Amino acid sequence: MLYWLLYQKLFPYFRVFRIFRYLTFRTVFASLTALLIGMLIGPYVIDKLREFQIGQYVRDDGPQSHLKKTGTPTMGGVLIGIAVLLPTVLWSDPANPFVWITVFSTLAFGAIGFADDYIKVVQRRSLGLTARAKLLYQGLAGAAVAIALVVMQQFKLFSTQLTVPFVKSWHPDLEWHWLGSIPHLGLLAFLPFVVFVTLFLALSSNAVNLTDGLDGLAIGCTIIAAGALAVLTYVSGHVVFADYLELQRMPLVGELTVFCGSMVGASIGFLWYNAHPAEIFMGDVGSLALGGAIGTVAVIIRQELLLPFIGGIFILEAVSVILQVGSYKLRNGKRIFKMAPLHHHFEQLGWQESKVIVRFWIAALVFALFALTTLKLR
Repeated sequence: MLYWLLYQKLFPYFRVFRIFRYLTFRTVFASLTALLIGMLIGPYVIDKLREFQIGQYVRDDGPQSHLKKTGTPTMGGVLIGIAVLLPTVLWSDPANPFVWITVFSTLAFGAIGFADDYIKVVQRRSLGLTARAKLLYQGLAGAAVAIALVVMQQFKLFSTQLTVPFVKSWHPDLEWHWLGSIPHLGLLAFLPFVVFVTLFLALSSNAVNLTDGLDGLAIGCTIIAAGALAVLTYVSGHVVFADYLELQRMPLVGELTVFCGSMVGASIGFLWYNAHPAEIFMGDVGSLALGGAIGTVAVIIRQELLLPFIGGIFILEAVSVILQVGSYKLRNGKRIFKMAPLHHHFEQLGWQESKVIVRFWIAALVFALFALTTLKLR
């Protein structure tokens, strides 16, 4: 809204507001605004969560060292959501459709997490949403995002072609063009894209959720992933950089840099209170929202195949759970890891929680830097 007011409305009369046209300036200020919001209202949110006795429930089958965390205020993802979305609305172009699609995705996945947390923490039903219900709601949210992007494609503002890391001449299309020419079946041509995006966003949101098991682990990895996405969105929306790096031209997606900057600032602000020993946990309302947001940005800039590097730790955590469950069911109770997700395995090996957290941050940074190098290694 500040962009609309100060640049589009007041700039013709006050030339000093020219600076608000620059994406880098608005991204920096969105990040600082998000950080300030998180730092200022964090204590208030923590006090209110304690007042309403909204505390973390720790399962008995987890690491025994985590039992002392029982009762720590949770559902702090509400704080993250406010700190991400408010600066985004303030500093981004309100006419940009991709900003609103990303905002919707963040709210939708956050609402699913909120319902899950509410059932577990407030209603004292330890299981929360059933796995089937959670996946159903995630599927509906992902499908809504995919359909919105299909609409953008009809206006030539979006492409269903994938960008393949290390390959610059091959862009597989997730649209069945041959089906689009058949009367009354045109919309079915986008079925592969809708299914792909739906599954991708469910994976992304659940991967961040599984990573959120140690103080500051998930939010620290989110800072790194959001920073990498900020770079990718900026170069994807910049005509000169996109041509130089031979990326798909998508001028409108550059505005998502403001959203990514807000996510970085909000995550740093939350980490101040979530660092070990944590004063507050994000809960599913935070982890699902952040995972959905990260996945949505990756889809819009057509870098889904790069997400395993951008969010490398998130993917490893999710894969470790899949392998553990698969091994347990197929090998008569035999496990690959001492405990899943992966961070618990290292705890069981004797690593201190703080050491696991910092080393996973380092690995996340290495993954993200590698992801950025692939822009030129094609």
